[in-house]
Amino acid sequence: MKTLKVGDAVPAFSAKDQDGNTINLSDYSGKKLIVFFYPKASTPGCTAEACNLRDNYTELQKQGYELLGVSADSEKRQSNFRAKYEFPYPLLADEDHVVIHTFGVWGPKKFMGKEYDGIHRMTFVIDEKGIVSKVIEKVKTKDHAAQLLD
Repeated sequence: MKTLKVGDAVPAFSAKDQDGNTINLSDYSGKKLIVFFYPKASTPGCTAEACNLRDNYTELQKQGYELLGVSADSEKRQSNFRAKYEFPYPLLADEDHVVIHTFGVWGPKKFMGKEYDGIHRMTFVIDEKGIVSKVIEKVKTKDHAAQLLD
């Protein structure tokens, strides 16, 4: 797993959001962007993280940030997740793992003694020029916005 690091340029990518719209990295050119990866929509940790970002969305926007959530869930699952919790930001349905591999967040994980490959919960802050300015590897799901707004 080769994960993007601070100082790396983010390679161009495009993926479908929860409504089937194509979202490109270039759509955010000249803006600060937070891309957060989560393992599975509607699970307790992912819901806590996404809701915490939703609840602090106004403050994040005041500081000039746009948000994109990414998981390997289907458009339908992302759409249901977004509608249920009223997220104001798009969720990418990266079923073919293009964005997940672009950022290098797919790899071996352990849960309850089992090893498997999956999405690592990580967040990347990208500056206006498309360069990674911050990487959060240890995401606090219930207090994630505080890690971004520090």
